Amino acid sequence: MKSEAPKITKIESITEIHRMLGIPSPLHPFISLLESIQLMNLCQLPVSYAIGFYKITFVTKLGGKFKYGQGYYDFDEGSLMFTAPGQVVGHIDGYQDNEGLSLFIHPDFFQGYPLAAKIKQFGFFSYASNEALHISEQERATMLSIYNIIREELNSRIDDFSHEVIIAQIELLLSYAKRFYKRQFLTRQVVHNDLLQQLENLLDAYFKQNKPISNGIPTVQYLAEQLNYTPNYLSDMLRSLTGLNAQQHIHQRLIERSKELLSTTSLSISEVAYELGFEHSQSFSRLFKIKTKVSPAQFRATFNWSLN
Repeated sequence: MKSEAPKITKIESITEIHRMLGIPSPLHPFISLLESIQLMNLCQLPVSYAIGFYKITFVTKLGGKFKYGQGYYDFDEGSLMFTAPGQVVGHIDGYQDNEGLSLFIHPDFFQGYPLAAKIKQFGFFSYASNEALHISEQERATMLSIYNIIREELNSRIDDFSHEVIIAQIELLLSYAKRFYKRQFLTRQVVHNDLLQQLENLLDAYFKQNKPISNGIPTVQYLAEQLNYTPNYLSDMLRSLTGLNAQQHIHQRLIERSKELLSTTSLSISEVAYELGFEHSQSFSRLFKIKTKVSPAQFRATFNWSLN
C-alpha cells in the first residue's frame, strides 16, 4: 500500500507558532526572537509545516536531524537557514542538544520600508537545508552581535525608533549573509569546479540524447534537480564562479549547439530551432541575434550554405 504524504500544516502568524510551541505570546505580533531554551520545543511542531512569515535561524549547536522536505541535514557547526513565507519546512527529529536563535518576522513588519520589496531579492530564502550558510568564528561573532541588538530592542521599552532600528539590523544581517554566501561559494571552489564539469556533462548529454525534441529547452529547474540543488542556489553559485547564472549557461550552450548545426548541417533555420527545443523558430532567431549580433541566416552565410 502506497504511503500517504504527510499533511502540511499552515502556520499563518507568529502568535500561532508561539502557542503551538507552548511559550508566551510574542511581545510584538509581527516579530519574535526565540532563544535556545524555546527552540527545544521545535520537535513538537508537525512533521511538515508551511509558515506565513520569514524565519532566520542561527544554529550554533544542534543534536539530531533537521527534516527539510524529504531530506535531512545535520547541523553540527554554526550555520544559518533562511525560510520565506509559504515555504514548507519540518521539525527536529531525534532531539539531543540544541543551541541557537530563531528570528520570526511577518511581512507586515516591513510595511512602509524599502526592505518590504528588497527582501525578495535575497535568493537564499529559497535555498534548501543542505545549502545552509556555514559561518566562520569571526562571521559568527558578527551575526551574533546583530541578533543581540535585535534582542535588546525587543526586550526594551519600545519607542519611536525601535521599529526603524530593528529594520536596519535585519537588512544588515541579510547583507552580511549575502557577503558570507559569496565567500562560501569561493572557499568551496574545488567542489564547485567539479559541479561546473557536471553541469557541462549534463547539458552535453541532454543535447546528444535529443531530449530537446521531446522535452523542450533545458530549464534551470531541470538542471537544479539533476544536480541536487535549488534553482536559486545553483544560479547564485554559478554567477559567483563564472559571472553567468544558470539561465545564461543554458543560453550559452544553446548558441554553441546552434552554431554547430548551422555550420555543419543543411538543416533549415526552423529545423535547427526544432532540434534545440524551441516551439517557434522566431524565438530561436531572436535569441541567436541577441547573443551573436547576427541572424542565424547571416551566420550560416559565412559558411557558404544555400539557405532555405
